[in-house]
Amino acid sequence: MALTLEEREQFLAQPHVAAFSVDGGEGRGPLTVPIWYQYEAGGEVWILTGRDSRKHRRVDAAGRFSLLVDRIEPTIRYVSVEGPVTRTAPGTPALLREMSARYLPAEKVDGYVEFAAKNHGEQVVIHMRPERWVSADLGQV
Repeated sequence: MALTLEEREQFLAQPHVAAFSVDGGEGRGPLTVPIWYQYEAGGEVWILTGRDSRKHRRVDAAGRFSLLVDRIEPTIRYVSVEGPVTRTAPGTPALLREMSARYLPAEKVDGYVEFAAKNHGEQVVIHMRPERWVSADLGQV
């Protein structure tokens, strides 16, 4: 059964690991990888990625991307969202900390932020306006 707008926005706002997908380029399938994301109901989705990463280059070329989040307990539920990039900006330590705190226990955030700052290179934040949604709750099949 399809989710209501409120149900799908609330589900997307939870800290799931998403499957990120973007056009892979000439002669290639979509680039699809797991990614952390941030979303508040009614707003835009945003991700952080390396400025020199293939993800950033492909999003820049395509101008849009998709995310799919799912769970299998207590029911099988998923939300897929796709839309245009609305803006790209340099990543900041504050955004890295916000994203890290969404996914990691509080005691792990400082260590991860320090590690990412040293090892992931310059980051960009990419914002996407949700335009197309596909969602369902299949119950306890």
